Amino acid sequence: MSKVKFIIVGLLIVLAVGITSAQEITYSSNQSDPEPKRIDEMVVEMWNEAHPDMPVVHDQVGHEDFKQAIRAFLTASTTPDVLTWFAGNRANFFIDRGLIADFSGVWNEDGFGDAFSPGFQALATDYLDGEGAFFLPGSYYWWAMYYRPSLFEQAGIESAPETWDEFLATCDALNEAGITPITIGTKFRWTAAGWFDYLNMRQNGPQFHRDLMLLKESYTDERVMETFARWQELFDHNCFIEDASAYSWQEAVTFMANGEAAMYLMGDFIRDEARANYPELLDDLDYFQFPVINPDVPIGEDAPTDGWFLGANGANPEGARAFLQFLGSVEVQQLFLDELGRLPTRTDVDLSGVEDPLTIRGIELVQGADQVLQFYDRDTTPEMADAGMDAMMDFWDNPDDVEEILEILDEDRVRIAEEQAEE
Repeated sequence: MSKVKFIIVGLLIVLAVGITSAQEITYSSNQSDPEPKRIDEMVVEMWNEAHPDMPVVHDQVGHEDFKQAIRAFLTASTTPDVLTWFAGNRANFFIDRGLIADFSGVWNEDGFGDAFSPGFQALATDYLDGEGAFFLPGSYYWWAMYYRPSLFEQAGIESAPETWDEFLATCDALNEAGITPITIGTKFRWTAAGWFDYLNMRQNGPQFHRDLMLLKESYTDERVMETFARWQELFDHNCFIEDASAYSWQEAVTFMANGEAAMYLMGDFIRDEARANYPELLDDLDYFQFPVINPDVPIGEDAPTDGWFLGANGANPEGARAFLQFLGSVEVQQLFLDELGRLPTRTDVDLSGVEDPLTIRGIELVQGADQVLQFYDRDTTPEMADAGMDAMMDFWDNPDDVEEILEILDEDRVRIAEEQAEE
């Protein structure tokens, strides 16, 4: 979608917000993939049946489109009352600009602080100073190397790789069997950023990665160069599909579904896509933890957390707080767990009914990590994320230019850090 269309989408929603009844609650959501969309609609229906005098007016925007349109939503004179978004620096960008309302009253009076673990309580606050309550963590999901066991068996691979050398050997064996090792769709750049996250965490440890995200470390550091050296090894072993930039992440799942590719580094929402469009794939889909590269560093995992916040200039703040309270309830989190397998952020959700072995392992994967981060474009500032993902795509196309690419990227880091210090 063009920038003009993004602006038009934003203006149409802003106009719709401006003409709704004061008793209505406007809710703008990015849950556009089939299964999350279905559950999002179910949640709104549950609220509207119980509160006919204060109905939610529900607007669902394409996930990628929402990332562009949200600024138009939040800078309008009247904003949506409640919006979906991401934890970490992605939320803090709007908090710093006074575009997200503090709902400390709801958080404190309704016992949310007691219902969430310390890690998720921290995500609710201002990301930098730990004050207030601005973001309601709803659910999280794990990232891992998803693969088709039948294709591994076809290539004579007896078990999932645990080390980097085993992983490269797995890629070689798949290539020899005529199977592309890894599918990826980089039409939207964040899929490549996932590779950087894991390569950097496994090479240098999660704390170094976090400090890099906070602009405290340099992209020209030799440790970052080592990360890109590991990425180069994947290119050298012909691990990825060709023309990855021609495909969205959903389109790239097709290569797994039709047996052309064996693996995909992705969040668990890949199973939502399989349920909706490739149900037969679910019977031949498993995952393993991203392999260890440097055994001397702690293990970090990405567990992006989705949730909701209140627009600072919403027309119905009282209704918005009530709806937010409902979204953070045990009932809603139980629904996301039971229907989507999304892991709850509340500690009082009933897990006894979880029978899916992949979900049980996902909980263990995250709980067993030495440190849990969000994701590249959530852990750093939007401007740095934009520059970083551009650099990753440049590297993808021109890996021999890595030193120049990282020098330019670090110039961006220094400039952005200086601008932040002046604010």
